[in-house]
Amino acid sequence: MIEIKKGTIMRELFAREGIKGFAVEVEGREEKCIVYTGMTGEVQTGDEVLLNTTAVSLKLGTGGYHYVIANLNGAGKELHSHGHIMKLRYTPMQVKVLSVEEEDSPHRETMLQAETLEHTPVLVGTLHSMLAPLSLMLAEHNLRVAYVMTDGAALPIAFSNTVDWLKKNHKLAGTVTIGHAFGGDLEAVNIYSGLLAARHVLKADIIIVTMGPGIVGTGTKWGFTGVEQGEILNAVDVLQGIPIAVPRISFADARQRHHGISHHTITVLTRICRVDCLVPLPLLEEEGMSFILEQIRQERLFGRHHFCAEDGSAVMNVIKQSGLKITTMGRGPEQEKEFFLTLGAAALTAARVAAGERPGYISIV
Repeated sequence: MIEIKKGTIMRELFAREGIKGFAVEVEGREEKCIVYTGMTGEVQTGDEVLLNTTAVSLKLGTGGYHYVIANLNGAGKELHSHGHIMKLRYTPMQVKVLSVEEEDSPHRETMLQAETLEHTPVLVGTLHSMLAPLSLMLAEHNLRVAYVMTDGAALPIAFSNTVDWLKKNHKLAGTVTIGHAFGGDLEAVNIYSGLLAARHVLKADIIIVTMGPGIVGTGTKWGFTGVEQGEILNAVDVLQGIPIAVPRISFADARQRHHGISHHTITVLTRICRVDCLVPLPLLEEEGMSFILEQIRQERLFGRHHFCAEDGSAVMNVIKQSGLKITTMGRGPEQEKEFFLTLGAAALTAARVAAGERPGYISIV
């Protein structure tokens, strides 16, 4: 289940809050590793470390990094601060966090009183690559945006260079990590308290929910971590928020199951989501628009959800001006135009709703 090897730290490759990358010698080869300093403490050149090398050996999409389990030359790491909630529970790497709901939290009273989302729009996506375009577009409208990161993929939020950039550039008001994801500005036990914390503690005008980097898929109808989108949309409705389902749309992906509206989105909207959602669509050229509208008809989704259309083209320039390299499945905005136009449309829809305006609903005769 796990491959463990020893290595020797050679030199630092990058560093940001909570995470560092190093070149490491493993069995005579120079390879790469990641250290989560909050879990293992600091490491230095020459330190011998214990590495989890499983993902690299399996050639998975981790960027070719091993993960440091422990610094064998370190003096240990002391337990500090308040909090009693454990994440990664009953594993060798279980971590203690101060959850926003618990008694020691400075936000305890707020959370005791928080009952609803007060009709706050909540954009629920599947891929982590959706986060930056949505946030950048919403920042153009001077909206206070909070990000809730689920445990559907990467668990440490520090792994996300995107989140680090968005926070440093004041595109996010704050972050919440829920379930076994950890490292956000706020920690929460589950999606319900995480959403309430985003609204009532971070004072969000709009909330974005996606998993961290690294969605898991199997090529089957049900075997992908993005199924959580439907469950989150249900939770938003329970808490009296406005659930907005961000569809995954692509005409560049060679896999037929992701052509047009992805089978991931179709499965969520037809089988998992039990509430009426707002589903934004981009304005596309006639062929592409006809294709996705026909998909919606075939799945009998008109009448079950509210579809609306927006011109999301402004997102292309917003991304370009940001200077942030944004890709999805390795493809940038020029190669995945429809994917990014969808995110532009979704952000504009959420901004309209937050302003009390009526979205551009699509009516089918």
